[in-house]
Amino acid sequence: MNTTSANRAAAFRALHEQPDIFVVANPWDAGSAKVLAALGYKALATTSAGLAFSLGKTDGHASITREETLLNVQHILDATPLPVSADLENGYGDDPATCAETILLAAKAGLAGGSIEDATGRPGDPIYPFELALERVKAAVAAAKSLAHPFTLTARAENLIYGRPDLKDTIRRLEAFADAGADVLFAPGLKTYEEIAAVVKAVAPRPVNVVMGLSGGNFSLEGLQNIGVKRVSLGSSLVRAAFGGMFRAAEEILQQGTFTYAESAKPYAALNQLFGESL
Repeated sequence: MNTTSANRAAAFRALHEQPDIFVVANPWDAGSAKVLAALGYKALATTSAGLAFSLGKTDGHASITREETLLNVQHILDATPLPVSADLENGYGDDPATCAETILLAAKAGLAGGSIEDATGRPGDPIYPFELALERVKAAVAAAKSLAHPFTLTARAENLIYGRPDLKDTIRRLEAFADAGADVLFAPGLKTYEEIAAVVKAVAPRPVNVVMGLSGGNFSLEGLQNIGVKRVSLGSSLVRAAFGGMFRAAEEILQQGTFTYAESAKPYAALNQLFGESL
C-alpha cells in the first residue's frame, strides 16, 4: 500500500474514533465524488445501487461484478484525496474465502474500508443463515486484520430491507458480527430512534452506521448523535435525487414544452471549473 492510501485509511479510522458523528457521502462516479469533496465531506463510500443505476442495471440481485465495482472505486479514488469505503455487497460470493479475497483486493485497490452484507442476492432466498453469515464476517475480519494498515470493515445485517422485519434476529447478527471483530455495524431499514438506540446499545462500544435519505424518516444528525450513532451514510439517496432532477426536467420538456428546469441547473462554467481543479 502506498503512503497516500495508508494516510486515507488512517484518516477514515480516525473519523470513527472522534467524539462527534460524521456523514460519509455516497458518490456513484468520479464526477459526483469531486462534487462531494468540494462541498466539504470528509469521507466517501460507494453505493452499489448508484453504480448499478449509472450502468442501467438493477441493484440487489448480484448484477454488478466485483471487477465493475473495483474499477468504479479506482475512478472515485483518482478523483479526490478523501478516504473511500466501498459497498462490497455480499463479497461477490457465498463462501467465506471469497469474502476474504474481496477484502484483500479492496485494500490493494486503495480503499480505506468496505462492507460485507448477509444478503445473498437471490430473491427467493435473500438472507444467509446465521452461522454462514457469521463465518463470512469472520473471514472478512481475518483478512482485514492481516493487513499492515487499518481497513475499517463494516458488517451489515440486511433482514429489514428484504422482507424480514425481525429486529431481534437483526440485533443477534450484529452482536455476533461485533464479537467477531467487525469495526462498524450496520442494519439498513431501522425506522425509529428507538430501534436505532437498541442497535447502538447492543453492539457498544463498536460504532454504528445508519443510512439516511430514505422517505418517511424524521431524523436529524443531532438526534442521531444523542443516541450514540457514530456514522451516517446516504445510500442511493443522492443518485436518486440526481435522477429525480433529470426526470423532472425531461418530463417538463415532453409534457409542457417548456424549459424552466434550466433555471435551477448548476451552471456549465461552475461544473467545468470544479472538474478542472486538481486534487
